[in-house]
Amino acid sequence: MPSSPVIVSLPIADRPTSHRFYSEALGLATLGEPAADGIPEPLQFTVNDGLRLMLVPSGGFGWVIGDHEVADRGRSECVLGLSAESPAEVQRIVEQARSAGARVVTPPATQPWGYAGTFADPDGHLWMVTAQ
Repeated sequence: MPSSPVIVSLPIADRPTSHRFYSEALGLATLGEPAADGIPEPLQFTVNDGLRLMLVPSGGFGWVIGDHEVADRGRSECVLGLSAESPAEVQRIVEQARSAGARVVTPPATQPWGYAGTFADPDGHLWMVTAQ
C-alpha cells in the first residue's frame, strides 16, 4: 500500500466559488502555486496528513471518468465525513460552513451513532460532521 496521501476528487462548477468555500467553511489550506486566476491548479486542499481533496471543474472531471455518469446535483453517491471533538464543535463547523454558503441538510442533533450534522457544499457534495 502506498504511503502517499489518498486524494478524493470531486467535480465542481466554479473554481473561485469552491476555493473560497473550502477555505472559509473548513479552513483548509491549498497546495501548489497559484495559476493566472490566483488559485492553485490543480485545486487541492490538505485535509490531514493522509488525505487531500482535489476539486476538478466538471469538464476536466469527464476526462477521468470517461462515459461513467456523475450524479446530478441533489443526488449523492457518497457522504464525506469529518470527526469533531464535541457536539459544540459539530455545531461550530456546520454553522461556519453555512456562513460560507453551505446548505444545511441535517441540522446538528443527537443521532443513534453520535451527535451529527450534514451540509452540502456549493456543488451539492455532502459533508457529515460527527462527534461520538
